[in-house]
Amino acid sequence: MRHPLPRDHFATPLKQTPFHPRIAALMQAEAWYGWSGWLSAQIVRDEEIEYFAIRNAATLFDVSPIVKYRVEGPEAVAYLDRLLVTRVDTQPVGRAQYTAWCDDEGKILDDGLLFRRGPASFVLCAQERHLDWLLASAVGFDVAVEEITERLAGLALQGPTSFAVLTEAGLGEAAATLKPQQFRPVEIPGVGPVTLSRTGFTGDLGYEVFLAPELALPAWDLLWGAGQRHGITAIGAGALELARLEAGHVLSGSEFLSAAEAIRADRRRSPFEIGLAWMVALDKPCHFNGRRALLAEKRNNSSKHCLVGLEIDGNVPAEHAFVYHRGKREVGHVTVAAWSPTTKRNIALASLERPYGDTVTGYLWVEIYALRELVYTKTMVRARIVERPFFKPARRAATPPGQT
Repeated sequence: MRHPLPRDHFATPLKQTPFHPRIAALMQAEAWYGWSGWLSAQIVRDEEIEYFAIRNAATLFDVSPIVKYRVEGPEAVAYLDRLLVTRVDTQPVGRAQYTAWCDDEGKILDDGLLFRRGPASFVLCAQERHLDWLLASAVGFDVAVEEITERLAGLALQGPTSFAVLTEAGLGEAAATLKPQQFRPVEIPGVGPVTLSRTGFTGDLGYEVFLAPELALPAWDLLWGAGQRHGITAIGAGALELARLEAGHVLSGSEFLSAAEAIRADRRRSPFEIGLAWMVALDKPCHFNGRRALLAEKRNNSSKHCLVGLEIDGNVPAEHAFVYHRGKREVGHVTVAAWSPTTKRNIALASLERPYGDTVTGYLWVEIYALRELVYTKTMVRARIVERPFFKPARRAATPPGQT
């Protein structure tokens, strides 16, 4: 039975993250938004300046609102292997893996990062809250699951000079040997113990720091001071959205809706339909949620949609545009689009109805409404399917990174 919402549920103010005092002091745009019940910055100063800082210097972005779950116990591995589409039993300690989990029909509930802290100790990070689902899935397993979002603050340090910032902050030795998706506990001089992770959402060189809330402000001050010679900038979600598009990353609420939230059945997507077929371990030695449905989908080649990268003529972003075959038949829609300053291309991600984007890849057009002199004009523009990611710098995977 579902309990009724409290009378003041919708009047609950957004919570402030441990880093809020520092971000608020830098805030010029007064552009805030709600992220999982927390007050988060959409733009701190200027979205364009913040984007170029991601690609040319170093940036700090508060990721504390990411929902975090602690999963521990003798059967933690068996539980997570039963829940997730990826293999957990082969995941090394000290490594984070991108993963997802589905309902029984093989439709994605959410995606996120799984950090393996020990043989039977994990932290699962996600966009949405799924504690009820996780607890229900834990029945029969000797495992403890709890949400620890408020007990673990997070700060993303991203950009080509991020390693130089860490070096100046006294963490160069620890960061130099970290490979992408690896993490380790470290001691920050003058701050305390934190977890340093070579992860991020920008598709560029970058790190994330997870720590106790009481250490948040000293850690920010140390990194901010160390970054002054390296162009460090505080950024909001607006600049990050363009960076993640260039990196080809999918996002809940954009490329897919959680199967638990979608009202219409045709809005749900399987991992195969959003370009995540590579992560689905159909051959792992145990059953997992949605496996039968995903196995049938692959065997019968019955995916109804596919996610593609598009390069579009002109320089007007195809935001929310419909996609047409030969300019006549509507075959899908754009999920996210922008002019990419780094690649000098007009790019987009689009969800298409198969066989379009799969076996039929040519003669695609997008319908763009552009505001010109206070009047919207409709134009049909050619689009071509291209490989993702749109931007993949060598520094992203370089170990050790260069001192840019």
